[in-house]
Amino acid sequence: MKRKPRGTGGQADGTEDWWTGPAWRDRDRRAARRRRRIRMGAGVVVAAGAAVLVLNPGDIRAKLPWRPDSGVKAAPLPPETAAPSAAPADEAFPATPTLKAPFAGSPAVRYADGAAGIVPPDAEPVGRLSKDEVAGVLRKAKELLVEANLNPRTLRGGRPTAALDLVDPLQPDVREDLEAGLSKPDREHDPLRLFTRFDPHEVRLAGDVVKTRGRMTFKEGRDGALAVHADYTFVYPVVKAAAGASEVARTVVRRVVDIEINDPRRFQVTPGKLALTGYDSDFANTACEVYDGFLHPQFSDSRAGAVASGPAVDPYDRSKEMTGDPEAGCGTVTRT
Repeated sequence: MKRKPRGTGGQADGTEDWWTGPAWRDRDRRAARRRRRIRMGAGVVVAAGAAVLVLNPGDIRAKLPWRPDSGVKAAPLPPETAAPSAAPADEAFPATPTLKAPFAGSPAVRYADGAAGIVPPDAEPVGRLSKDEVAGVLRKAKELLVEANLNPRTLRGGRPTAALDLVDPLQPDVREDLEAGLSKPDREHDPLRLFTRFDPHEVRLAGDVVKTRGRMTFKEGRDGALAVHADYTFVYPVVKAAAGASEVARTVVRRVVDIEINDPRRFQVTPGKLALTGYDSDFANTACEVYDGFLHPQFSDSRAGAVASGPAVDPYDRSKEMTGDPEAGCGTVTRT
């Protein structure tokens, strides 16, 4: 969707500014890319769980020293600094997640906890920005990711006020799209494009830990802008909101967010705010073709949803770039 053209020097409120430079981002005033995401159902996961029972005669898992209740913790992964060469290997006998060990049987057991998994790179000067200024932008980029994907209020479906406040108001189409998605979500205005939200009447987090894995990079972009690229996977263990619920399911969200900071002497920008030039998302284990602004994790007794038409996908495979293909549709996941 292209931005509605504004007159040269026009502000977000339609008034004229005193300078005659181009609009905030670049000379053709393109809107931020809002690629559609792939929703991936959980049908394959249920079958895989049944297969584990068949392949576990004599409770072999109980005899393994690294099982989740053995007291032996999996070694944490070092920070990700580049795309891995392949997906993490499958466990021979994947454990079933429980309330005490919600990440059992998942590569996420070795991921960092929450915001600790978002590690900005060391800052360097870029264009007209000093090292300290670049470091400040990277901190704000991390803050945006935390507020949009880890803040308990956001996860419970609340208004992500702190995240919205970081977005440059001189991006009217972006802010309008996000506000529309939060107030009246539909297929074209979906807050899940940027925010992770669950319906608190449907599910709750199993524990207080969300696992995080990814990396952030930066470079000099067009016209000397600072271009920040963030690519992170978040793993959410959930149970049904009903009292006494104990079955743990996991929803995996991968987000790619691109941010630009332009020279305020040449472009209309709001100091201290972030301009979003792209945000793409993939979701694993959520109901297909539901656009009510919430993720809907599937459990063993969930009713069948839309028929999967896309490919089978491993949500833990970070070796591949996200395509943002709007035609990919719903697929199936090989694991969660």
